[in-house]
Amino acid sequence: MARRGHRPSSGGTAQRPRFWGRHAVAAALANPERVVRKMWLTREAAAQLDVPATMQVTYADAADLGKLVPADAPHQGAIAEVEPLEDMWLADLLAQGKEDTRPLIVLDQVTDPHNVGAILRSAAAFDALGIVTQDRHAPPESGTVARAASGALETVPWIRVVNLARALEEIAEAGFWRIGLTGHAEKTLAETMGSQRVCIVLGAEGEGMRQNTEAHCDELARLPISDKVESLNVSNAAAVALYAAAARG
Repeated sequence: MARRGHRPSSGGTAQRPRFWGRHAVAAALANPERVVRKMWLTREAAAQLDVPATMQVTYADAADLGKLVPADAPHQGAIAEVEPLEDMWLADLLAQGKEDTRPLIVLDQVTDPHNVGAILRSAAAFDALGIVTQDRHAPPESGTVARAASGALETVPWIRVVNLARALEEIAEAGFWRIGLTGHAEKTLAETMGSQRVCIVLGAEGEGMRQNTEAHCDELARLPISDKVESLNVSNAAAVALYAAAARG
């Protein structure tokens, strides 16, 4: 059985995120690890979702549902209040991936929930082992993350750690080649990957990886992008890197 810990929380309904959009809500309902406390639905949306008979459901029209989520959130007639998932230990994730070559993504202070959600979606698309973030410098689970992830929040392990440098050391001990993506690297990602298991490390937009994070990478690499643009959005860079890892061999 995996060792599990809990995210810091003061408890109470205020700490429960609300997910919106049919993909995010349907994925939450389908995840046996997710506790869904209650739902707000239009009749049309309810007909398209597999809602348990015991679920507490309030039916309302789309305009009223819009008052329960951020302005202009595309709720598609479906909102769910959920409990955050229990945390998984990094050691348990590394043990799960011991027999395969799935890549791992590490994010250094990427705080935008849209970017983290999009990276989760790409991680699901290219069958990554999971993503690792620093607990205090990453967004919490939220409707924005869940919506951007389009269901992947429920399927891709998201590991939160206190010390990212220590986590990178643990990842290296598990046999991963740690590659930090940065525009100032001399080698391209393809030139650094080889055939070993890779851990792709990405920093926040603008600031990039912190110096100590770079120091805990085995190599630095860049994406061979045109000089017509200065850089890629971090979620786009993650998608390209995951594709490159998947396309090897």
